[in-house]
Amino acid sequence: MAQSALSDLRVLELGNFVSAAWCTRAFAIMGAEVIKVEAPVGDKARRSGPFPADIPHPEKSGLYLYLNTGKMGITLDIATATGRQILLELVRHVDIVVDNHRPGQMKKWGLTY
Repeated sequence: MAQSALSDLRVLELGNFVSAAWCTRAFAIMGAEVIKVEAPVGDKARRSGPFPADIPHPEKSGLYLYLNTGKMGITLDIATATGRQILLELVRHVDIVVDNHRPGQMKKWGLTY
């Protein structure tokens, strides 16, 4: 199989809803390995339609599936010490981190450059 343009990149997505997911979707389409980190409550996109037969279901959101196809995922509570430790280990193995939290949120979690 031919290699894709970005097949040598690993990307970690720390985001919620559309902007980070849209950005990392582009990386995934071009062949990068993308790991999406979701909070235990799940991404907000899971609660946004469209849904088949207009029946809401977190695993069947058209928006979520569109934005996240081709990505791997992990559920982490990065507000906890254990979640942060796992996240820091993941960060050691990626080339790019994409984040769309509010300014200052990462610092509150003790996560800075």
